Amino acid sequence: MNQSNEKKQNQVNIELKEDIAEGIYSNLAVITHSPAEFVIDFVRVMPGLPKAPVKSRIVLTPEHAKRLMNALKDNIEKFESVNGPIKSSGGGKSDMPMGFGGPTAQA
Repeated sequence: MNQSNEKKQNQVNIELKEDIAEGIYSNLAVITHSPAEFVIDFVRVMPGLPKAPVKSRIVLTPEHAKRLMNALKDNIEKFESVNGPIKSSGGGKSDMPMGFGGPTAQA
C-alpha cells in the first residue's frame, strides 16, 4: 500500500454540528486529574452571582492532555507573533478572572 492510500485510511472526517459550532463562553477552567485521566471544567463566573456554573466538562487521557497543552502552546506562540504578547494579570496564579469577587479556584 502506498503512502497516499495509507493517509486516506487514517483520515477522520470531523463533524461540527451547528449547536456546537456556536461555542460556550467560559472565563475560568478548573483542572483536576487522577492517574488515568485529566478533567477540565469550563466555568462561567459572573460578577455579583454566588454560583458559577460549569458550562462544559472535558475528560482526557494523560497523553491527550499533553497533546492539548502542546497544541495550545504552539497556537499561543503563533498568535503572539502576529498580535503581540498576551497580557496575564494573574502572574500564573489561579486568580479569579477580571477581578471578580468570590472564592479562589484551582486551575
